[in-house]
Amino acid sequence: MSTIANNLQAVDADISAAAQAAQRSRESVRLLAVSKTFGPDAVLEALRAGQSAFGENYVQEALDKIAALEGHGIEWHFIGPIQSNKTRPIANHFDWVHTVERLKIAQRLSEQREAGRGPLNICLQVNVSGEESKSGCTPEELPALADAVRALPNLRLRGLMAIPEPETDYDKQRASFRKLRNLFDQLNAQGFGLDTLSMGMSADMAAAVAEGATIVRVGSAIFGARSYPQER
Repeated sequence: MSTIANNLQAVDADISAAAQAAQRSRESVRLLAVSKTFGPDAVLEALRAGQSAFGENYVQEALDKIAALEGHGIEWHFIGPIQSNKTRPIANHFDWVHTVERLKIAQRLSEQREAGRGPLNICLQVNVSGEESKSGCTPEELPALADAVRALPNLRLRGLMAIPEPETDYDKQRASFRKLRNLFDQLNAQGFGLDTLSMGMSADMAAAVAEGATIVRVGSAIFGARSYPQER
C-alpha cells in the first residue's frame, strides 16, 4: 500500500473518530483531498485508494492536472482566491467553487458556465474571524449576497465556507466554526435549502465536525509537505 493510501486511511480514521464524538455518522462528512502543488501521479494514487474529490488553489496548475486525468471521474473543487480574469476556466473545469465572496465573481461564473455542463456548485466564503487579511464576505453582507447568488441561472448555491484564524485551543476553534454554522442555520430558516458547510482542516478538523462540517479540506496529512509555486 502506498504512503498516500496509508495516509488516507489515517485521515479517514480521524474523521470517523470526530464524527463519533459528535454523534454523527461517518457518511455525513466528506473528505476533500487538497492536492495543490502535487502532480497527477499523486492524485492518481489517492484516486486508486478510493478518494474521488480533490481541491485545487491555483488555476493553471489545476487545469494541467484536470487535462492529464481526464476520464477518471474526478470531482474537482476550486478552493483558492478567484481573480476576475480566471473565472472562465474555473466555471468550465470545476464541479464546485468554495471561495465566492463577491457578486461580481458569481455573476461571471454564471455567465461563463458552458451550456450542458449543469449548474456549478457554489459555497460562499465568509470571514468569520474579522481579520482584514482574510478573504470572505462579512456576516452582515452574507444574506444579500446569498440571495443574489441563489438567483443566478447557472449556479447552485450549496452552502458556506470559512478559513478561521488559526487557533490551537479546541473550544476557540469550535466557537469560530459555530459562527459559520449559525449563519448557515439562519439562511436555511429563510428557505435557502443549503446542505454544505465546508470548514475544517487537519489542525482543527475535530472542532469543525463537532460544529456540523459536511466537507473537511485536508492536504499535507494526505500528500505530505508541499512547496508553494507562484500562480501562472
